[in-house]
Amino acid sequence: MENGGEKVQPTSQTYAIMLLAWLRFNSASEKPVHLASALNPSKLLSNLIARGISPTTVITDRVVSSSSEASQIIQLLSKSAVDMNLSRVVTELGQAEAIGCQLPDPLGNVPEVNPVTKLKTLPDVISEDGTPVPEELAREVPFNLNNLRKHLAKVSLARRVLPEDVAARQKLLEESAYEVAVERLKHESEVFDELGLSNPSLRRAGLQRWMWDWYQKLSAHLETEIASIVATESKQSKPIYDRVGPEKQLAPFLALIKPEKLSLITILEVMRLHGSGGVNDGMKTARALLAVGRAVENEYKAEMCKRNNIAIPAHARAGGDHGYFSGLGYRDLHARRVTAAKYMEDSEEWTSEWTQVLRVRMGSVLVDSLMKVATVERVAVDKNTGQEVKEEQSAFCHSYEFVRGQKLGVIRLNPVVTERLAKDDLRETLHPRHLPMLVKPKPWLGPDEGGYFYNKSSVMRFKDSAEQQTYLEHATTLGNVELVYAGLDVLGSTPWKINRQIFDVVLEVWNSGERLCKIPPVAFDKPQPEKPENYHTDIKARSVYSQRLRAYQQDKANNHSDRCSVNYKIEIARAFLGDVFYLPHNLDFRGRAYPIPPHLNHIGDDLSRGLLMFAEAKPLGERGLRWLKIHLANLYGFDKGSFDERVAFVMNHLDDIYDSAERPLEGRRWWTTAGDPWQCLSTCMELRAALESGNPEGYMSTLPIHQDGTCNGLQHYAALGGDREGAAQVNLAATDRPSDVYTYVANMVNQVVEDDAAEGDRVAQMLVGKISRKVVKQTVMTTVYGVTYIGARDQIERQLKDRGDIPEEECWATSSYLARKVLYCIGDLFAGAKAIQTWLNLCARLISKSIPGDRLEEAIQREQRKEGSPVNILSRIRKEQMAAVVWTTPLGLPIVQPYRKTKRKQIMTALQTVYISDPNSPAEVNGVKQASAFPPNFIHSLDATHMMLTALECRTRGIVFASVHDSYWTHACSIDQMSAIIRDTFIALHSSDILGKLEAEFKARYADYKVPLASLRVGTFLKKLKTAGVRIVASPEEAAAIKSIHTSTFDPLIDVSETATSSITSPSCPSTSDSKLLTPSSDSNVDNTPKKRRTRRRASSKTPGVAENEESEAEEEENIDADTLLADKFISLPALIPPLPKKGDFQVETIKKSLYFFS
Repeated sequence: MENGGEKVQPTSQTYAIMLLAWLRFNSASEKPVHLASALNPSKLLSNLIARGISPTTVITDRVVSSSSEASQIIQLLSKSAVDMNLSRVVTELGQAEAIGCQLPDPLGNVPEVNPVTKLKTLPDVISEDGTPVPEELAREVPFNLNNLRKHLAKVSLARRVLPEDVAARQKLLEESAYEVAVERLKHESEVFDELGLSNPSLRRAGLQRWMWDWYQKLSAHLETEIASIVATESKQSKPIYDRVGPEKQLAPFLALIKPEKLSLITILEVMRLHGSGGVNDGMKTARALLAVGRAVENEYKAEMCKRNNIAIPAHARAGGDHGYFSGLGYRDLHARRVTAAKYMEDSEEWTSEWTQVLRVRMGSVLVDSLMKVATVERVAVDKNTGQEVKEEQSAFCHSYEFVRGQKLGVIRLNPVVTERLAKDDLRETLHPRHLPMLVKPKPWLGPDEGGYFYNKSSVMRFKDSAEQQTYLEHATTLGNVELVYAGLDVLGSTPWKINRQIFDVVLEVWNSGERLCKIPPVAFDKPQPEKPENYHTDIKARSVYSQRLRAYQQDKANNHSDRCSVNYKIEIARAFLGDVFYLPHNLDFRGRAYPIPPHLNHIGDDLSRGLLMFAEAKPLGERGLRWLKIHLANLYGFDKGSFDERVAFVMNHLDDIYDSAERPLEGRRWWTTAGDPWQCLSTCMELRAALESGNPEGYMSTLPIHQDGTCNGLQHYAALGGDREGAAQVNLAATDRPSDVYTYVANMVNQVVEDDAAEGDRVAQMLVGKISRKVVKQTVMTTVYGVTYIGARDQIERQLKDRGDIPEEECWATSSYLARKVLYCIGDLFAGAKAIQTWLNLCARLISKSIPGDRLEEAIQREQRKEGSPVNILSRIRKEQMAAVVWTTPLGLPIVQPYRKTKRKQIMTALQTVYISDPNSPAEVNGVKQASAFPPNFIHSLDATHMMLTALECRTRGIVFASVHDSYWTHACSIDQMSAIIRDTFIALHSSDILGKLEAEFKARYADYKVPLASLRVGTFLKKLKTAGVRIVASPEEAAAIKSIHTSTFDPLIDVSETATSSITSPSCPSTSDSKLLTPSSDSNVDNTPKKRRTRRRASSKTPGVAENEESEAEEEENIDADTLLADKFISLPALIPPLPKKGDFQVETIKKSLYFFS
């Protein structure tokens, strides 16, 4: 019948019989029958879909008489549909299963989540007869949220037909965004058509209907356009769209994806970019072209992932037979990854990155085509005749505008499209990518192989840093990052579940619409500021009212966005109820680990953490029950007492805990006053269940218990510097009670503020009694990371606004005052940390000013411009300063700071000339950013290393582990074991002379790098180098040559020696004429006295404790002539690296006796 050999066509009953035959007699059945011509379920499904036969009619045919066999056929077809990427079929079969199956639905008794809605705009709130529609009927679900709900509904239906086959359901989760989108557009266009027949108010085209129309037109246009490009490029060597130089042809890349999908990608990306980049009613042309090109590249790679269904090796056992940290265990780990990576070698070509130029040219063709075909109909009323006039106009147009004096190409949307976008809100996520996984993530096999199975994921998050990518790929090839990849696999393989009890409470609060514990209300509940009577006559009153009104409007907008964010979390939690799921992880460029799923994970807020629990349960035990109580006290906010006091606190509030657990919303709501209310409620329920179980120590607990570091950055600084005083402040030393440096500083600030208030200071009087630990915590924490006065003021302003007891118009003044006082009180509190921070900062500044030795002669070449004038040597030297700070973590991960002064490249396209920054082109480093960011980045790389070491050791010992940077989680019964591991790994890390190794790495990595002497003459840089103990060895001749330039700035640093090897070098100059420009002239008529450059300097703050402002570019040289004469003088970078700060006598092994190091 299928081949047309018979005169009859197969019907739904024919396929039902064939599926029954396969089910009963396939090779794996009890009565196998071997037929070479037998069609498998996938082929049968493909054929019946091709004939337009619904799978549901096949299953419901009367020949399928057994419910059991019907259910098995549904599972067979569903598995085949997943393999064939037919999500629509899976949904249809899931609905059929839901109707006919008697099995309980996991979500059957779970209420629906009331979605966030917004008021429709006119004329959509006017009924057919012209009367207003009631507000509850005139609201709609935002576009992006509705899309997520539809997708999660499919996930739930897939669970009905594939309850056990989580791998097939995982593939369905990762299906392409664009396949989902095209079904949605088509469906919504049909709905508009249907509604338009009877409802005049809906007859005008809506956004979805327009997009469907554009999609059809653009698909047809692209077929013709691509054929034309192919024909043109086959006749000439230079592509039609390339007007600047030879590049790869476009035709091969345009042919990678079908025109239908290219069309949809273009439309969705352009609509998503509306209003971006500071352009009203449009977008920057360059950004649009790049975004479309990158989206095409990503979709092609996603398709290739699906086609290459490569078997992935299973996760290695916990550390193998030898553990992660033995030589044999590490080699075994490396061998496993290399073997697995060989499976991916055939995909090397299609996984390579596209260039920025290619992305722009690809985007140019597609966007230009869209602008040609996309039209909308505008309707207006003729003022003279009163008649309705219709006109078809382009949906997009290209124009230019001036932004800060620069001409900028923009793509603008037709006003009617903008109007519809304001209602439908396409600016948010178009597709719910990166949901949690239903199977263990794919082990990390390389920089872009791991995590999700069918979507590309990168092991490191970095923005267009080709340098970082190169270092990472090289380290992977050498096998230096095996422990990092293994650590990510450990974090990703932790199984999670949704806490059903907390979910039920959250859902009830959400659906009620009230504000409770960071869940925003359905209607903004704060009163609008009242307009003062003297608004028009009093400028002060008008200013205060305007400021309060802006704050009110911002809070109202934030309430809506916060509610959408919470809605995402609740919808995802509902879809995964009853499922075990996993959170794949990757790294930022400093090595810190983050879950890839962005909406619901344990690094999220209190609500996210309260909704999650471990999927694996373990008995509490005696110690576990004690830790559960301590954890509850910590979450409530009673975390500065001793452990015994925390246990006593819980026992004293046992009645409140029971009331919270049994009647969370109807009772006294004690849990809502906690610092972390949802986690507190979860712990109340867990503790009550354990105590009421009859055997508390045998209770099977799934609640994650936390061990948090005390100002973890300071802990690393104290250990690095052997700082006894700093160690005592952050609980590295053994004490009877936990130290709290935040409370200590808050008390100091309170005393200063009270003294100022007593003297009549108005700002101080407003702050009396309002400076809590929370207000100063972030500023104290980030002081050792180099926070500036501006940063501290912004941090404190946010905290004061959150308190709500400072008038909006006074927040800026009070935060400015308080920032000065906090920084003053901190003073020399962290002297040991400051010394190390200064050393790191100086090293980074020197590196950013250095030039590779083989580039010196090139740097001092005096090129001639086209006009004939020579290029300034100092300018050439600055352009050669391209060395970024690079270091290696103790786990072998190379880290490259990405801060550069990006260059822009001109590209001619069909639309306009666009300027793009090419990450692959060499660019001068941003020295100020390199220096200021290095101390915090280095410390973050250390805390990431400590976390990875702890994760690997926990896996080796069979302990479930999760982390939020410096907060480590496990079961209550495993806390004592994990606490010992945390201390052991911290001691092992800091027993390895970290700073000494960093210094040695810098001297080896930059051994041949030279620093121009002229670059050291910046502000107070030389003074800081002298204070740090830097000495420059020079021969008598070199010292005299420097003195002859009439500059004494180097005298304090120079040690003149006739025997020691000089640190100063002078590359040979290319010609005699050049050398005259590089050395002092002997002509007596020439005045060698350096001429002073007049520079404008910012006044530095005199407030003690406030970090100095970095020198601006205008202050790069105090004396331009002296710097020119020093242009051929270079000094070896290793010779300039300051000696390490003297280490104190604190022994890191002491932390084994500290109860509160992590607690």
